[in-house]
Amino acid sequence: MTGTDLERTPLSTHRRAVAAAFGAQGLLFISLTTRLPRFQDQWGLTELAVSGLLLMVVLLAGLGSVLAELGAKRAGSATVLRGALVLAGLGLAVVALAPAEPVFVAGLAAYGLALGSIDATTNMQAVALEHRYGRTILPTFHGAWTLGGIAATLVAIAVSGVGITVGLLPLAALGVLAAAAPFLPHDVTPVEPAASGSVPWRRILLLGAAMVLFYMVDTAATTWGPVFLHSAHDAPDWLLPLATLPYLVASGASRLGGDAAVARWGSVPLLRAGAVVAALALAVIVFSPTWAVAVLGFTVLGGSVAVIAPLSFSAAAAVAGSGLDPEARRARVDAVIARFNQFNYVGGLLGAVLTGAVGAGSLRIGFAVPMVLVLLILPLAGAFRDA
Repeated sequence: MTGTDLERTPLSTHRRAVAAAFGAQGLLFISLTTRLPRFQDQWGLTELAVSGLLLMVVLLAGLGSVLAELGAKRAGSATVLRGALVLAGLGLAVVALAPAEPVFVAGLAAYGLALGSIDATTNMQAVALEHRYGRTILPTFHGAWTLGGIAATLVAIAVSGVGITVGLLPLAALGVLAAAAPFLPHDVTPVEPAASGSVPWRRILLLGAAMVLFYMVDTAATTWGPVFLHSAHDAPDWLLPLATLPYLVASGASRLGGDAAVARWGSVPLLRAGAVVAALALAVIVFSPTWAVAVLGFTVLGGSVAVIAPLSFSAAAAVAGSGLDPEARRARVDAVIARFNQFNYVGGLLGAVLTGAVGAGSLRIGFAVPMVLVLLILPLAGAFRDA
């Protein structure tokens, strides 16, 4: 697409396309994670083996994010995003159709590599659109991811009686189809981003620390939430597949309303209030007398912290691109966003490992860790000021 074509295409069209990519990513990711117990049974995997496979996916996602930076410099983030969506869909199709365990692992590896590229390039696209709009719009993009995850959860429940192949292949095809969406292009020129030494990395690292804290809380809730309901409250089996659904619904509502909330109150007060509410919600979970009270805590938690991730990407992009002309800004921001995306995986690993390790004897103690650490958002929120 040429620069003239770009001018003729309404920004709203590109915005819907990028939102669709976020939604497709959430759909594919949650479609995979909700079926992990079935894959475990199918291939006779131990819990240690499943943990090893998840670690492989996370490490390959980090590599995919690095490759996305290199690819965006040469072909643009839209092209890399299309390729990554196709690879993710094909990877999941291989996972669903695998005739042997090594083929299953290969499909999972391909998906992991694509996951990191999609993470990086969707956020590259989103921040580029945000700069064109001139106002905060990233929360609604991340809200689209959450809506995709909610849809995947409901589909997984609805088709729980059919085989993995029948339930997963149509969703993998949707990921491939999403690659045809009209993403925001730009002419790839040899514009060299400003020297890396001029990037304000100290402030960006503070923003990254906030994102690590969010993903630590988010992973603890989505990974260990169902286990907590089972181990701490002996919740009925029918409830366990729905354990994270209220959390996701509250997260989606918070993100979809996040643009307006930022415009009304600003990022800093919103983040600080959210940190306090999140700590209180986690306290409700830790001291919950029944599973219903714990679910209430998870619901409030989802609504309180969900905007941290999109606002972190938005602030990092604003800080990285400050004072540059549009083309140089986009080149530098693409590079910074690809690296900034790594904080996602650091937080995810911390949430999975810390909560599980500290809570080996009791997950109530495990959830006390994010209950305390989430309050570190209070001092970190100042880094979002004027971003």
